[in-house]
Amino acid sequence: MKIDGPFYAQMSGAAAEAKRLAAIGYDGVYSLEGSWDPFFPLALASEHAPELDIATGIAVAFPRNPSHIAYQAWDLQTFSKGKFSLGIGSQIKAHIEKRFGIDFNPPAARMREYILAVKAFFDCWQHGNKLDFQGKYYRHTLMTPMFNPGPNPYGIPPIMLGALGPKMTEVAGEVADGLIVHPFNSMPFLEEKALPAVKKGLEKSARSLDDFTLQVNAIIITGETEEEYVAAENSVKSLLGFYASTPAYAPPMEAVGLGDLQPIMNRLSKEGKWDELGSYVDDDFLDAFCTRGKPEEIAGLLKKKYAGYADRLAIYAPYAAPDAMWASIIQELKTSAE
Repeated sequence: MKIDGPFYAQMSGAAAEAKRLAAIGYDGVYSLEGSWDPFFPLALASEHAPELDIATGIAVAFPRNPSHIAYQAWDLQTFSKGKFSLGIGSQIKAHIEKRFGIDFNPPAARMREYILAVKAFFDCWQHGNKLDFQGKYYRHTLMTPMFNPGPNPYGIPPIMLGALGPKMTEVAGEVADGLIVHPFNSMPFLEEKALPAVKKGLEKSARSLDDFTLQVNAIIITGETEEEYVAAENSVKSLLGFYASTPAYAPPMEAVGLGDLQPIMNRLSKEGKWDELGSYVDDDFLDAFCTRGKPEEIAGLLKKKYAGYADRLAIYAPYAAPDAMWASIIQELKTSAE
């Protein structure tokens, strides 16, 4: 099991941040698409910490044409010497339609075709096959020598799909190389919803879990002092409240008996009462969606929870904490996972 860390850096701080995360002991880093581009900082991470695997986790797919994202992935795979994974996701309908101004529905069918289109570019460049992808949503039939980068000496980069709903998760199993399990997950959701959907998709493509990478995002609450622990807990409560306010994220709540809370959280968000969301996140909520404890307990708790499922474990801890604390946790986690 490899351990990945969140790469929040913008370009100006990417080099230093990559070196810091490598020194802590992470095997790889994943960038997020927020208020800056998720691809550019990864190039600097690869240059200044070449031992790290790099990945977008995730880049929003639909606003980018499959051809654009294929070229970006090809370049980063080459530059990183084969250490890049293309992590993509759909985002939610409101953002796709209102922020990016493009069509969203039907998301699962559109994403399935999107991934196949990207793979058509990869197949053309790597194996010399004719580019002839003609789908309902995407059509790519021209590739002249001037625009063909040719075979990648480090192979085709894997495509990881971030998914939460059953249809999108099934698409991951059918056409992607792996699933990025959203941070807002619970074990009943993972075991009873996500994994069965992945296996259903894998059956369609005549593959098994051995042919597939499962990256699980784990929200962690810890701290070396009581004050630090409380600060971490409050930060995570706000994060979970934000996730819980989104209707698309209801399934993991329903899986642990918290489905009735989702409409309340959604109403509060629409009323602009963002600061109140965290107050609805109690201990049962935290236990369902987080791993929490003293620093010396975290590695064992993570191993017990995820070792049977995760090929890659992505640490998600949205608060300040000493690097030495994380280094100790990751060292123990990697040792115990061997």
